Amino acid sequence: MSPIWAVALKEFQDGVRNRWFISITCIFALLSIGLSYYGSVASGQITPPSLSTTIASLSSLSVFIIPLIALLLCYDSFVGEQESGTLLLLLTYPVSHTQLLLGKFIGQGSIITLATIIGFGSAAILLGFNTDFATVLPTFALFILTASLLGLSFIGLAYIISLSVTEKSKAAGMALILWLFFVLIFDLGLLAILIGVKDGVSQQGLVQLMLFNPADLFRLINLAALDSGDVNGVLAVAINSDYSVSSLLLMMLAWVVSPLLFALFIFSKKSI
Repeated sequence: MSPIWAVALKEFQDGVRNRWFISITCIFALLSIGLSYYGSVASGQITPPSLSTTIASLSSLSVFIIPLIALLLCYDSFVGEQESGTLLLLLTYPVSHTQLLLGKFIGQGSIITLATIIGFGSAAILLGFNTDFATVLPTFALFILTASLLGLSFIGLAYIISLSVTEKSKAAGMALILWLFFVLIFDLGLLAILIGVKDGVSQQGLVQLMLFNPADLFRLINLAALDSGDVNGVLAVAINSDYSVSSLLLMMLAWVVSPLLFALFIFSKKSI
């Protein structure tokens, strides 16, 4: 067996044994099924909301949960093993730095990806029985794809943190700061620019700024395919951008590859 797949299998089995896989799948399933069936409670009626409203609500909540889960799953991937001494032991085996990092990425990325497919896919199937599969499945397929890419991008960012520090406690703190920056502080900064700057950024300029945040990019892709009448807030201004869904997906893919390459660079220069 290739060293990459051996490491990936070990990481996936660790995730299953630690109940990460089951926990993440249950969280995603409860979130998506709950929003699909009871998203209209706020209006005083328990009826299935529209598909656009469901995806918009899922996008708004997932953007907080998926990055946090990915960071919690992977922030100690390297520094934890370095503290326990197993990283040095692993590197005595015939496995290169690249193979070890890619193996961990495939194994832990599989946990996020499979949990996303099963969790959100279950809501798509249930919603399809009540409405129309031909409409529900393509929309949910795009949502699941982008949700998986969002999780993978934050796994790469977690690796950068894990390889840049020497203690797990520091890695945990930096992961929390990174999560706050991308899901909260970045958007507050955009809002401040929009409100505080006279003749501030244009709609196109706002969209370009949002490309620097994978969480905002995730919402842009999903909301771009919806009826803008179902979306409120700052994102509603940016929905009608000049970027196609395929070009936004390529940018999301770049957010997966770039942190991974940077993490590999740090790992190759790191002395254990």
